[in-house]
Amino acid sequence: MKKTTIAMALMACTAALTLTACKGTDTADQTAQPKDVYTVGVIQYATHPSLDNCYEGFVQGLAAEGFVEGENLKIDFQNAQGDPANSDLMAKTMVTSKVDLMGAVATPAAMSAYSAARNTDLPIVFTAVSDPVAAGLVKSLEQPGSNATGTSDVLPLAKQVDMIRAFLPDAKKIGVIYTTSETNSISHLKTLEEVAAKAGFEVISVGVANSSEVASAAASVVAKGADCINNFTDNNVVDNLASVLKAANDGGIPVFGSEIEQVKLGCLAAEGIDYVALGEQTGRMAARALKGEAVSEIAVEEVKASTPVYNKKVCEALGLTLPEGYQEAEDVSAA
Repeated sequence: MKKTTIAMALMACTAALTLTACKGTDTADQTAQPKDVYTVGVIQYATHPSLDNCYEGFVQGLAAEGFVEGENLKIDFQNAQGDPANSDLMAKTMVTSKVDLMGAVATPAAMSAYSAARNTDLPIVFTAVSDPVAAGLVKSLEQPGSNATGTSDVLPLAKQVDMIRAFLPDAKKIGVIYTTSETNSISHLKTLEEVAAKAGFEVISVGVANSSEVASAAASVVAKGADCINNFTDNNVVDNLASVLKAANDGGIPVFGSEIEQVKLGCLAAEGIDYVALGEQTGRMAARALKGEAVSEIAVEEVKASTPVYNKKVCEALGLTLPEGYQEAEDVSAA
């Protein structure tokens, strides 16, 4: 009698364990199903027009793929105001709160996100990162091999140098201010030095550690005999563009921007990248990740197109004329 009771008890336990295991499997399956609302945390490193445009496009790209804020999407947007400590804290908080995906606008924000989520499977999709390999975010553009991917805003510097030569046929020296800790700027400077040398230019570069040094660095570049200043998308420099423009104006030389917003603000001209389009491209990639595609296998996408733009008011103030080959360039002085 006792043996029969024990056997029946064992059978009951086995059945209970089997049922529990089945319920666990059902729960996992349900977790893998599409959610009613996805939460995306976004860190924008600083406030300036090109990064603002990236975020605008990012939201548009998500919406185009069916993730609409206020419907099936909640966005936790945070701005680090150019402070790496803020960016790091925001990223850690987003990881702790278990957002479904982290978006990062600009290299420092992407590095904060990657560091905070390094030991998790939280997908990170970045934008406006010129050299994600050098930044340590991905192993290669084709095969990221990490939990991060996104879009690169590598600048068309060969076209930019051609533009400078067209506007300033007798110029010999291009001035550059760059942040010594910003990976993008270091990569861009190296490329500029190579393409500028082929076009007969010398590059005069002055590095800064933070935004407070930009004004003096711009004055130094002018004092060293630069015929113009060329901007990258360096966050410290762009945040202090007014100081760069003042130093250049005092020296009677133009500043060439790296995108349309800088030209609107007073740079002479640029081979401009459309940052809204770049952000939209990134948003579509984020949608792929939310739908379950592994970011480690989503190739980093580089922006290919650029459009020449110029500021007619600045051109006239400097006594310059629109050079041959740029007659179709858009005047953004009144934009």
